[in-house]
Amino acid sequence: MYRHQWQNKQFTNLPTGKVVCIGRNYVEHAKELDNPIPSSPLLFIKPATSLVAFDNEVTLNAALGEHHYEAELALLIGSKIDAGTSAPLMHIAGIGLALDLTLRDLQSELKAQGHPWERAKAYDNSCPITPFVPCDENTFAKNIEYRFWQNGELKQHGDSSLMIFPITELLKEVSRYFTLQPGDIVLTGTPKGVGSLAQGDKLKLRMEQHPAWHSEVILK
Repeated sequence: MYRHQWQNKQFTNLPTGKVVCIGRNYVEHAKELDNPIPSSPLLFIKPATSLVAFDNEVTLNAALGEHHYEAELALLIGSKIDAGTSAPLMHIAGIGLALDLTLRDLQSELKAQGHPWERAKAYDNSCPITPFVPCDENTFAKNIEYRFWQNGELKQHGDSSLMIFPITELLKEVSRYFTLQPGDIVLTGTPKGVGSLAQGDKLKLRMEQHPAWHSEVILK
């Protein structure tokens, strides 16, 4: 069973909660999938059962179809954020990286029919996530960058300065609808470069603010 970890591999004292995700938060990603650029954040939720540690090996359920990766900056909520919270950044306990796995063909079918697409996004183990780096007063003072490699090839480069909706705005919008509790996670959207995964792929995530720290897995 998944539990939140710090980068030193110590478990946090936070429970495992829901994952609130932001869709199309980078212009170039919206364009690559031929989607309109949103005028307000697009929100959807993954349950706690979607979480799995991005550590050594991650198993794909091939019976569900082809999985696509979307690398994202992840925020670990340390204390409650609701619609009345004035400084939401102060309530973030840590930052990490995650893959928002997607059954792209199924998602396209569901969208075309006007149906919800949780089955394509919120399935078990659809959110591999790294350990977290604790936040301090300087964490959000400058841009946060990260990179994702597949089989040694750089596929995605995220930069918080390129987000359509900045982190503070995202947290305020999310908490208008969903109270964020300690142990919840917010995924902040993926940059361009999404693509398909295959068993045997070697994946690597690295946060540029902490170049000595990275996480790698092999897909089974």
